[in-house]
Amino acid sequence: MRAPAAFLAPALRWLRARLFNNVFNGLLTLLVLYLLARTLPGLVEWAAVKASLFAPDDRVCEAAGGACWSFIRDWFRFIVFGRYPYAEQWRPAVALLIFVALLLLSFSHRLRARALGLSWIGGLAVVLLLMHGGVLGMPVVETELWNGVVLALLLAAGGLAGGFPLALLLALGRRSTLPAVRWLSVAFIEVARGVPFIAWLFLGLIVMPLFLPPEVSIPKLWRAEIVFTLFIAAYLAEVVRGGLQAMPHGQYEAADALGLGYVQRMRLVILPQALAITIPAQVNTFIGVLKDTTLISIIGLFDPLQDTNTALNDPAWRLAYVEGYLFIAAFYFVFCYFMSLYSRRLERRLAPGRA
Repeated sequence: MRAPAAFLAPALRWLRARLFNNVFNGLLTLLVLYLLARTLPGLVEWAAVKASLFAPDDRVCEAAGGACWSFIRDWFRFIVFGRYPYAEQWRPAVALLIFVALLLLSFSHRLRARALGLSWIGGLAVVLLLMHGGVLGMPVVETELWNGVVLALLLAAGGLAGGFPLALLLALGRRSTLPAVRWLSVAFIEVARGVPFIAWLFLGLIVMPLFLPPEVSIPKLWRAEIVFTLFIAAYLAEVVRGGLQAMPHGQYEAADALGLGYVQRMRLVILPQALAITIPAQVNTFIGVLKDTTLISIIGLFDPLQDTNTALNDPAWRLAYVEGYLFIAAFYFVFCYFMSLYSRRLERRLAPGRA
């Protein structure tokens, strides 16, 4: 009888410390438990017990009274890969696996920051090679047919890869003692942040070609990528500037006492600490960037949400919109949650160094 008691005592202490440590938290815990008891059984019944996986259309699902996962089964490849040629969809599938592998690799303690950065750059290069083709017997697939999940990840990762170095330069430029550099950086940041992202997408689609020679044509996807990069850089620059302003002045004085020049001072002393204390804000920006990829549908690019909306035009599945949107929400939640987990883990790793 001692074993159950030994197990229950720590559990009861944990419940009392976390959920019932005062009257308000105790009442709030009971309210949450009550709401779960009222909603969770019905949700499980809808999503699993009465769900249909092999129904021919949404009317059969409606008659069963459960979720219509048959829609996801029938349209899975289109939602994930879009209009990418059916016979070549193994290429975006491999690209998706590369993204997942890079995310998992980011959790490794064995890789240094430089090795991890090179892994991401190499992984993105392989993804681009797979998606475009033209080598190793793979036929060329134009960017207009790059759709779905891989397109969203590619836009977000590419925008972050290009926007982060530019953000560092803008943040340093905004704090520069040179008036021309400072005001140019301020002007770029404030204009980019002061205009809605949708407006910049339209400008990239319509206005950018007007400034190019007639013989130069940039595909729509890369114009969107340029807009993503510049927009991300403006927001990240303010995050980095906040970290630079939070640094104690003694750190600058210590670097000067060591005889370090401006570049060495920033690279070895100031920027590593400033970036470490702004990890939550950086990751918040990264998460926002991934979710903002759903806006590209307004310029004719097919992200997972637009692919789902297109699939819902099928008369057989027009009532399955809840299941379709839940599937897309799950995709974005998984990747955003992984980024959140990674940021917390990175904060814990860097905390002793900041102390």
